[in-house]
Amino acid sequence: MAALRAGGPRPAPARRPVPAAPNTAMRELRGDLSPGEFATAVRRAAREIGEHVSCDARYIGRVESGEIRCPNYAYERVFRHMWPDRSLAELGFAPRTVVRGRAAEVEPAPPAPHSPAPWYLFDEENDDVRRRTFLSGGSTALAAALGLDGPAYAAVPPPRQGSGPKPQQGLQLAAEPARPQIPAPRKVGEAEVRGVEQAVRDIRLLDDAHGADALFEMAGQSLRHAYVLLNDGDYSAATERRLQAGAGELAISVGWLAHDSNRLADARSFYAEALATARMAGDAALEAHVFCNSAFLARDAGRPREALRAAQAGQSAARELGSDRLLSLLAMREAGGWAVLQDRSACGRALARAYRLFDRGVSAADPEWMSFFGEAELAGLEAQCWSALAEWDLASDRAGQAIRLQDPHFVRNRALYTAELAHDRLGRGDLAGAGGHGSAAVVLLGQVRSARIRQMLADTAGRLREHRAVPEVGAFLAAYDAAPAA
Repeated sequence: MAALRAGGPRPAPARRPVPAAPNTAMRELRGDLSPGEFATAVRRAAREIGEHVSCDARYIGRVESGEIRCPNYAYERVFRHMWPDRSLAELGFAPRTVVRGRAAEVEPAPPAPHSPAPWYLFDEENDDVRRRTFLSGGSTALAAALGLDGPAYAAVPPPRQGSGPKPQQGLQLAAEPARPQIPAPRKVGEAEVRGVEQAVRDIRLLDDAHGADALFEMAGQSLRHAYVLLNDGDYSAATERRLQAGAGELAISVGWLAHDSNRLADARSFYAEALATARMAGDAALEAHVFCNSAFLARDAGRPREALRAAQAGQSAARELGSDRLLSLLAMREAGGWAVLQDRSACGRALARAYRLFDRGVSAADPEWMSFFGEAELAGLEAQCWSALAEWDLASDRAGQAIRLQDPHFVRNRALYTAELAHDRLGRGDLAGAGGHGSAAVVLLGQVRSARIRQMLADTAGRLREHRAVPEVGAFLAAYDAAPAA
């Protein structure tokens, strides 16, 4: 009291919390999209300008409820890119100076957008969504990416007559209780872990027979269940290790299904989640698997140097695992990167190493997921290398060998190799051969659903249309055009 009477500093008045007001502008912009679909659109827009935001359905809910009154600079740039004719105020946000206080008036200007770093470096953003996702092992992002985080969203019942404004049509954000009741952890034991491990096997078998397009959503359900068990369950240390491995393998499986369905950005995200799980678990086998698939994805996405780095990182992770077949596959992934870079010498060295390791035979240390990697796959991957190097005779020879060696139940791979052979025959200038193998691939695609293989055939068909007069080409084009799109 004496200090106050003497003119000393007065305590700052307590700031009254400002009640959150719903952001109706953003809700209207979402329209008929679900929160998960809208979040996907935001992430896509961010990639267009080289920004990194880990927007998910929960973030959209926080925006629409008014909990997020002003976005950070990264989200601001994305929103301005999406709606360049609208200010933040017109998007329903409050000025940054109001939300953060007067200190924001002298806040440094936002940095210019930058080129994205390699995804596996996990650069954290200035939003709590990424931070929460990273620390939790990824369940929030995975559920949101699959549209499975529905408990936070519910249809709001209409108010009683005279109790307030009429509700908006469709899905709305349910009011979140201040102190939600946390259920007791579910006991997780042998049966639950076996269920997760069996889901991985079932997805792989179905993919071999039917392709990825029809399996993506089903696999996402299994993945969400695995992460719920991992994050909310009660289990022993031994069970935790198996659950982490199972959840990571499921994330890789869903990532592969996304890759084969031409959802390349989604595949990259799932592989990132699997790598985070592997790193937190200290699981070198899981890490090697992630890098193996990531190298394949990066090559298909036109990022050959990233493919090389991932393949080499996978070899480092696999070096102490005792599986020559795994090292062989990773060497083939490296060869694919060198081929796209048009480095024939480096590609040849990697191919020679892959064959040398493969010839050492199988061992008990070979991962279960490598059941597809036999002589047929080895020849098929080599064919892709020679094709990238425009060595059409070698590519055609290896693709034909892959078809002859492939077990009948691997229908998707037979379709892949046949589409590859049609492409390679066209590279040689063999129009009739390209048309004949293209027709065979169309027949096989009637049994599987793979957007990636359909795209390969679409490219071949597009280049052959001016040669329709060749009988085999005409038959292929007629069959391709008559085939269902999916």
